[in-house]
Amino acid sequence: MNTATATVVLDETVPACAPWSAIVGAGERLDIVDLHGNQAVDCLLYSAADHTERYSAQATVTAQRNIFLTTGSVLRTDAGTALMTVIADEVGNHDTIAGACSQESNTLRYGQHTRHQHACVENFLAEAAKWGMGKRDLVSNINWFMNVPVESDGTLGIVDGLSAPGKTVSLRAEIDTLVLVSNCPQINNPCNGFDPTPVRMVVTR
Repeated sequence: MNTATATVVLDETVPACAPWSAIVGAGERLDIVDLHGNQAVDCLLYSAADHTERYSAQATVTAQRNIFLTTGSVLRTDAGTALMTVIADEVGNHDTIAGACSQESNTLRYGQHTRHQHACVENFLAEAAKWGMGKRDLVSNINWFMNVPVESDGTLGIVDGLSAPGKTVSLRAEIDTLVLVSNCPQINNPCNGFDPTPVRMVVTR
């Protein structure tokens, strides 16, 4: 698609730490722009027609035989249905195995004093409720712009991101897809540079 002649369907800025959602129609393009750099964007995908058809990290990783997402990655349901495809990527490496932060995981990893902190699971629950979904509908997610290297002993790391201000990852919807996002509020590890910032969501056709 020539983005210079594309029609803008939606152009919104998601504030730091906030949730967001929209349906991206089949054939439309979603650009996720890391406005300030080093900002993790947690993401869930569902068929807009049937929310029981949802993104599966396991099916996606198995099909592409690689744990990282980048240009060419097809984001699939557990039945293998293609929801979206990564069609451009200015960063080159996105995570889909480290999961989303929650009040419970923050307490376990960083101590009881963090229990009050808002987290991605709480963002997902608030946004999912707008579409008639609840906790049982939260499944494996994608962490756009989050750098999670796997060490030689299998340990997952969460380290400084590879992104930078203005870097963008672009997706094409293969079917009408509901996109739920938590603009990650985590402040206890480097996934947001300890300072969450806004991101921009642009849908074109």
